[in-house]
Amino acid sequence: MPHHGNEEEHNSSKDHGRDSRENERQENEPQKPVIHDNRKVDPKTGQARHPDQEPAAAGHSGSGDALSQAEDILNSVEVPAEESVAQGVGAEEAEELRNDLRRLQAEYVNYRKRVERDRAVAGEMAVIGVLNSLLPVLDDVDAARQHGDLADGPFAAIAAKLENALKTYGLVRIDETGVEFDPTIHEALIQQPGADVEIDTVSQVLRSGYKSGERVLRAAQVIVAVPA
Repeated sequence: MPHHGNEEEHNSSKDHGRDSRENERQENEPQKPVIHDNRKVDPKTGQARHPDQEPAAAGHSGSGDALSQAEDILNSVEVPAEESVAQGVGAEEAEELRNDLRRLQAEYVNYRKRVERDRAVAGEMAVIGVLNSLLPVLDDVDAARQHGDLADGPFAAIAAKLENALKTYGLVRIDETGVEFDPTIHEALIQQPGADVEIDTVSQVLRSGYKSGERVLRAAQVIVAVPA
């Protein structure tokens, strides 16, 4: 059938109809997400990862020390019940696996206690080392105080601050007189008869001793009055 009219207008009309149908089809289809970060794509399924699908532990991977993380792993392991043991594993083998896990947990608990005890001992020894190094300084302070050089003034205040600071670390002075002689904290340099004593008694302290907690850092050098 002959076509009357402008052939270009006819072709344009056909192209316009196709474009309209194509646009309508694209609008009805669901839009696929465009992903530029390959870390957001699941390598197995090829689908986009969602924030709620991220592992919950990712945010805590760097928190805590290695011992705490290992303890969390052991605590999260549950011993399977007999009915949940994999097919083909006998009751004897399942019980052996449970015993192995209990033994592993007990060994780890002992290891952690030992590490914590070693840490505490190392900290205590570090403090004792510092205190021992300062004992000669305290002897000089005592000598200056006995000679009246620390009766007043800035050096007296400095000496008092030093002694108070060391007390916070558990340093205790051994300088009491009139108490029973104790060979664990006293070193007797001189013995002399005492008229009014019934037991060996510290009558004078020649050099103060010090202890930290139950540990004697240095025994006090004393003069002991003994019963006549």
